[in-house]
Amino acid sequence: MQSNISRGSSLTPTTNTTWLSRSGLYAFGFYRQGNGYAVGIFLAGIPQKTVVWTANRDDPPVSNNATLLFTGDGLALPTAEGQNYLVKSSGSSSYASMLDSGNFVLYNSGREIVWQSFHHPTDTLLPGQRLLSGNELFSANSEADHSTGIFRLKMQNDGNLVQYPVDTPDTSVYAFYSSLTVGQGENVTLNFGADGHLYLLNRNGTNIRNITDGGLPTDEGKLYLMRIDVGGIFRLYSHDLKKNAIWSVEWESSEDKCVPKGLCGLNSYCVLIDLEPDCKCLPRFKSVNQGNQTSGCERNFVADACINRTENFTYTMEELESTWEDDSYMSLRLSNKDDCIQGCLEDCDCEAVFFDGTNCRKQRLPLRYGRRVNGTSLRALIKVGVPTKRGTDPRIVQPGSKKKGETNPMVENELLEWMESDRSTGDVNGLQNDGKLGNNLTVFRYASVVAATTNFSEENKLGQGGFGPVYKGKLVTGREIAVKRLSRCSGQGTSEFKNELILISELQHTNLVQLFGFCIHGEERMLIYAYMPNKSLDYFLFDSTRATLLDWTKRFNIIEGIAQGLLYLHKYSRMRVIHRDLKASNILLDEYMKPKISDFGLARIFTHNELEASTNRIVGTYGYMSPEYAMEGIFSIKSDVYSFGVLMLEIISGRRNSSFYIADHVLNIVGYAWELWKEGRGLELMDPTLKDSCTEDQLLRCFQVGLLCVEENAADRPSMSDVVSMLTTETISLPLPTRPAFITIRNVIVSDISISRRELQILSVNGLSNTTVAGR
Repeated sequence: MQSNISRGSSLTPTTNTTWLSRSGLYAFGFYRQGNGYAVGIFLAGIPQKTVVWTANRDDPPVSNNATLLFTGDGLALPTAEGQNYLVKSSGSSSYASMLDSGNFVLYNSGREIVWQSFHHPTDTLLPGQRLLSGNELFSANSEADHSTGIFRLKMQNDGNLVQYPVDTPDTSVYAFYSSLTVGQGENVTLNFGADGHLYLLNRNGTNIRNITDGGLPTDEGKLYLMRIDVGGIFRLYSHDLKKNAIWSVEWESSEDKCVPKGLCGLNSYCVLIDLEPDCKCLPRFKSVNQGNQTSGCERNFVADACINRTENFTYTMEELESTWEDDSYMSLRLSNKDDCIQGCLEDCDCEAVFFDGTNCRKQRLPLRYGRRVNGTSLRALIKVGVPTKRGTDPRIVQPGSKKKGETNPMVENELLEWMESDRSTGDVNGLQNDGKLGNNLTVFRYASVVAATTNFSEENKLGQGGFGPVYKGKLVTGREIAVKRLSRCSGQGTSEFKNELILISELQHTNLVQLFGFCIHGEERMLIYAYMPNKSLDYFLFDSTRATLLDWTKRFNIIEGIAQGLLYLHKYSRMRVIHRDLKASNILLDEYMKPKISDFGLARIFTHNELEASTNRIVGTYGYMSPEYAMEGIFSIKSDVYSFGVLMLEIISGRRNSSFYIADHVLNIVGYAWELWKEGRGLELMDPTLKDSCTEDQLLRCFQVGLLCVEENAADRPSMSDVVSMLTTETISLPLPTRPAFITIRNVIVSDISISRRELQILSVNGLSNTTVAGR
């Protein structure tokens, strides 16, 4: 094991990756973060790699060809612009050492310390380390992303140890933890003993406060660390090195996980569910980003209707038993809640009031630092807008009145009535939400859509799908939209239109396409989406010129994004959704090339205890269909896993799934990939344009995961939860794939076509033997 590192030594992410402490417990060097590498200190001597310090934590990850060089001035990453120093020593450094305490130290020629990591903590303290007066710890952004998060712990100059949200003043109104030692003098430090003792010492070395009692075992088999966690609470952890153990909490600053202010974003409040925090939106508000609780919530009704009053719109106040930051612009001495409510309803500036029985404090939005508090006398009353037109859902925005003859009211009313019904037929069986459509959808006027698309001009046509043509448009607000127009001859009718409208309005995830609303005009049915400037994945992937714009990093990000979107559909959405038509043309790309799963017209909803279903109506795209669905009409979440596996192999190869030939024999991508796997030639599947940008180990890992996803037996395929873990955690060992099922027919688009079971059974399949072959 290394102890001293000489000047001139270097590390890279792929070969000589770390400098170890003498015992091998701690390591300094590169570790995987996102799609690249960060530099830091981590515990290498336990199975669960734990990062305790990160250099320049908010810098983007570096690529696998980076080099970390130890120079006389510190540790640098050479770049084209010069040296990017991750560690800058206070004097000339001659050698370095990764100590068994977890401290990384630079020494000069006189063996004096010129820099040490213990003086620059990030989110963690180790035994023997101190948090000096005026210094702070900042939480990580997430468990996998060690950049700066949203909480801080500060050892203040007044002697008080306090927790705040980031970007707030050091004042009590923002604090959510305090050691209550204000005024105990300057130069107070937080200290960490080897026995788990956290305590505050003043400048004279006097103990002014015990944070923890200490007295924990100090034998070599026990390891301790203190960390401000992602959720804002700081904890003392222990780890038993003598057992195959995990980290255990010895002490925590609060058992209530809703205590940290800012855990939930603007206009949302924290609720404990089975002791775990959950963020809820204000009444008639919706989440800005369903996958990110700190993103907060936004209005679900027309903002300016208070000033532009109409007979079809009114306001009401909805009550919450909760506490918030008080940022009132007016306080009224009132003892009657109804008078407080009336005062807000008559004031267009008032968007909420806090009423405690004697004071009515008017608030403007946004509200922040909210949490549910049971049994409190304080009431938060939120102003919400409600359309009063008979037969409409109050959660559907009606933008302006409709001119006579502009829309077919029978068709629109039929759809609105259908939305409010139990929706108990077809592919939306069982989807209910109190008989209401649960998200903010705009009912667009036909004239607005015509104007936005320049009367559906050819210049604005983005493409043609199984549903019908798609047009680019621009609303008078400047927002760009994509209009999906149902074609009379598309084969997809009202049921698919309803299905897609319901599903996408209920689902919200960063890797799902965003639906703004719909339009009905006579026989016309249109869905209005957010415009995706980079079109669809197939536009880039299967074009020899545009494919060069998709380097390996972008492709891996796309793979991971699609996997996260499917994981949400299968596991984390309110209802389990099977997409049934996952393919490259149904993956849209936003301005940052982030993937968005689209086209839910053929999707099916499962209850969370339902495993599979069968149908005689086979819909979707051959080549992406799982064998049990194509041959027997049986589908499940594993059907989507199969489609995802095919899509992964296409992304790696840059070729359509039917474009492979072996000895004049047409073989789809699954069959071709299997032939390469058997012969240990996996890298030959790689798109040649990836030669300079590819991380070979990562590509081969994706290749193997892709083959696991297309296993012949659905039960053998991994879940999307397993897939995400296998893609993002390099330490997970992958099982060997077995022979997949692959059909040797050309890729045929099949949409809304009925095939009997007997007809299904005569489809030609590959006649290879059933011998299981393990790849090399």
